[in-house]
Amino acid sequence: MITATTPKGERRRQALVAAAAELLLEGGFDAVRHRSVATRADLPLASTTYYFESLEDLIARAVEFSGNAELEAMRRRVGEVTHRRRGAEATVDLVLDLLVGTDGHDERGRLIARYERSVASARHPELRDVQLRLRSQLDELLADVLRRSDRVVRIEQLRRLVAVVDGAVVAALTEQDPQPRRVARGALLELIDVIAPPARGPEPVGVSVESLRH
Repeated sequence: MITATTPKGERRRQALVAAAAELLLEGGFDAVRHRSVATRADLPLASTTYYFESLEDLIARAVEFSGNAELEAMRRRVGEVTHRRRGAEATVDLVLDLLVGTDGHDERGRLIARYERSVASARHPELRDVQLRLRSQLDELLADVLRRSDRVVRIEQLRRLVAVVDGAVVAALTEQDPQPRRVARGALLELIDVIAPPARGPEPVGVSVESLRH
């Protein structure tokens, strides 16, 4: 990659990255080609090879761009969450706000693009490093929202939480009438108190001494 040492060069480079990110969202990895990116950015074709070592390098930067944009939206959502004890349903809804969003058409497109990026990273080392960085930041945001809900947070359980949601969402996206949030909500509600239990148990009310012995 050629370093964009001038403001104009940096603007061009960022325009190419943003264009590639848009194409990824609209058509997946097959849609990202030197010519299509340059056309979308309204820049000369040669600019894609001037500012990036390869098409793979450009795609990696586009994946990072998209992932960072998603994380920034998640940070804003977490910033709105007050610290108080929440029940299972309220906690699950907050988690799904971060991981799934709504069941709207635009959200489904973003989800599909996100899972395409994850699968592609298994084959391409340049994407794997980006995905690992993004995943680490996502873990921090999930841990934050769970702590704000007065829940116990363990890193291995965070991975389990994400796996449950990912599996439910991918399955739902293949349905004729996909409703990934609804499907993921049902799956996670069954497990949230195990994966991220309340930090403090409820005070026993009306419980006999005899029952506490058993």
